[in-house]
Amino acid sequence: MTTTHAIDIKEQYAYVLDLPAGHGDDTRPIHLREPLAQSLGSEYFILLELVMKEGSKVEIGSKVFVGKGERDVVKRVEKRLRYEELTQGAKIELPYMIEKIVKENEAKYLEFFNIAQPITTRLHMLELLPGIGKKMMWALIDERKKGKFKSFKELEERVKGLHHPDKLIARRIEEEIKDETIKYRMYAK
Repeated sequence: MTTTHAIDIKEQYAYVLDLPAGHGDDTRPIHLREPLAQSLGSEYFILLELVMKEGSKVEIGSKVFVGKGERDVVKRVEKRLRYEELTQGAKIELPYMIEKIVKENEAKYLEFFNIAQPITTRLHMLELLPGIGKKMMWALIDERKKGKFKSFKELEERVKGLHHPDKLIARRIEEEIKDETIKYRMYAK
């Protein structure tokens, strides 16, 4: 049973993606297995396997404390997960949970559109978002020169052809979670 200390420091809260009935390689009867939760960190989008306290009442979508100190429903952070280790249920829930986190923290993710800079002479940070090419990038840059974007809704209204900027951010986060070899990481650690 390994607790990853780096995870304890990074993530304070996580959202439950699935509640599998113990480890698949655990041969004990289901009622004897430790209650687990596969979860997504709310700050750095780290996938975590949590061991829950006996009798704790959590459900898919619950926000649980995983940081240092006394935890109410989480017994311990068991390990960091890779995308491939998620259950099918967790994989299905993942995009919805990412979107929820982005929407709940709109100001934080909106700021990306206000401050994104070139990465190289040929590539801009904005182009890392799915669906944003050179034309859309220049439209965003020209529009933000007139003033900072104050909401996703305002961003959509000011930049013609840009739809659901929150979903673009969420899709990028999902790509970073799924592909550990992705070159430029902006959100998932």
